[in-house]
Amino acid sequence: MPTITRTEDLARFCEAAKSHPYVTIDTEFLRERTYWSKLCLIQLAVPPASTAKTPGGEAVLVDPMAEGLSLEPLYDLFRHEATVKVFHAARQDLEIFFHDAQIFPTPLFDTQVAAMVCGFGEQVGYETLVRKIARADLDKSSRFTDWSRRPLSDAQAAYALADVTHLRVIYEFLAAELKKTGRDAWLAEELSVLTDPETYITRPEEAWMKVRTRTNSPRFLAILRELARFREAYAQERDIPRSRVYKDDAMIELASTKPLTEADLGKSRLLLREARRGDIANGILAAVKAGMESKDLPQPKGEEPGKPGNAALSDLLRVLLKAKADAAGVAPKLIASSSELDAIATGSRDLPALQGWRAEVFGQDALRLAAGEIALSAKGGAVKVVPVG
Repeated sequence: MPTITRTEDLARFCEAAKSHPYVTIDTEFLRERTYWSKLCLIQLAVPPASTAKTPGGEAVLVDPMAEGLSLEPLYDLFRHEATVKVFHAARQDLEIFFHDAQIFPTPLFDTQVAAMVCGFGEQVGYETLVRKIARADLDKSSRFTDWSRRPLSDAQAAYALADVTHLRVIYEFLAAELKKTGRDAWLAEELSVLTDPETYITRPEEAWMKVRTRTNSPRFLAILRELARFREAYAQERDIPRSRVYKDDAMIELASTKPLTEADLGKSRLLLREARRGDIANGILAAVKAGMESKDLPQPKGEEPGKPGNAALSDLLRVLLKAKADAAGVAPKLIASSSELDAIATGSRDLPALQGWRAEVFGQDALRLAAGEIALSAKGGAVKVVPVG
């Protein structure tokens, strides 16, 4: 199976790909031992029956680990706006390219997002779409391959190529569905998030917001914020996983016990041995001290002063969302999250669920329901919106 290891071969394939309406793309990577994903393999395919026009065949593997290989020809293809770049569940792929080259493929098509817009359910997997749309089965035998090891077997190469060859059929079907339903603008709105640099930038000072904890004490959260800030910065600088510094459960324990000395760290049940001394230990103690002394105390997540929740309205909004999602043939979570429904019930209005295509499908009626202008009526298995007054 063709594997590109030289820049000139990649340039020839990518230049030829520019003559096609789309190219399907996937990557294989490792992240178990690093903070940033390590790109190990790239798969590319152009529309079928085009072998004679595309050097290397209609589908190829690219080895980014090959000595001397530059990915600039691929990035040049990314900039070529006449060729759509098709991915499935593109976020992690795009994060790699953004981190490595600060570039996004333009224009972009994500079949997972498109499938949700077309009514295939929430976070639909590639295997499901292959089965339902391409009418094929995937060989799962190489699913847990270490893609950094060379050489790849024929079975591994075939598995990798299947991620872009079946994707052609899926793309063509979903693109036609979107055109038929007039929901191209919906997809474009969703994809704008994937091509926003902010989606891939993790700021150490904001890392604490992603840590799940049952404690909402402002002082506890201040210490947690500083511990998460240190861990994120330390992991980024050294390109190691966060868990190699300390895991979330250890961080929560540290925020609770508030260690002041290395001897205190030695009493931790969850802290790794390497974190009880040296740079990590010093960072932990400095973070705890900063959290203890901070006057800028975080607001507990999910709470807004002066905005009590309205559980009854939240429940009604959930019923309305389900009805609207069913009618539109769209996954409910694509329209609004549970936290957004609760936020609407407390009076928040600057929310994605109330903007763009979501406002047309759900948001406008959600606001009318919150204002008491409409009610919900159940008849048989259907829920209907009924004007009030």
